[in-house]
Amino acid sequence: MDSFLDFLHRFWSDMLARTDGPMTFRFLLQPIMAIITAAIDGYRDAKTGRTPYFHKLVHGGRHGTRVETFREGFTAVARILLLGVAMDVIYQLKVFGSFSHPLETPVIAIALAFIPYLLLRGPIARLVRRWRQRHGQP
Repeated sequence: MDSFLDFLHRFWSDMLARTDGPMTFRFLLQPIMAIITAAIDGYRDAKTGRTPYFHKLVHGGRHGTRVETFREGFTAVARILLLGVAMDVIYQLKVFGSFSHPLETPVIAIALAFIPYLLLRGPIARLVRRWRQRHGQP
């Protein structure tokens, strides 16, 4: 149990340490790229009248819809996630001298890219849908 608690303590202290030091620009770059991707996909959702992304992901509908919806979102941010993984590997090589914390890499990439995309795609689609209705566009 102590080794697990040590792992968690090191994990979170390493995560917080990443906000300071080399390559901090990625904490802006990745979320901005995710927001742009969410805006593009949210606009497409509003234009085609699709169900909001997060709602469809949580509630699904017919069989397999959740998996397809998750795959669609994951595919949309795949390049951003790969960029995040690459930047974290470079960060670890610079700071630790090796790629010694591989479990932290996907966590940081998902936190900086997929979560902003997931949280913003639906609200952007709703805003676009409202704006289009006010301006008489179908």
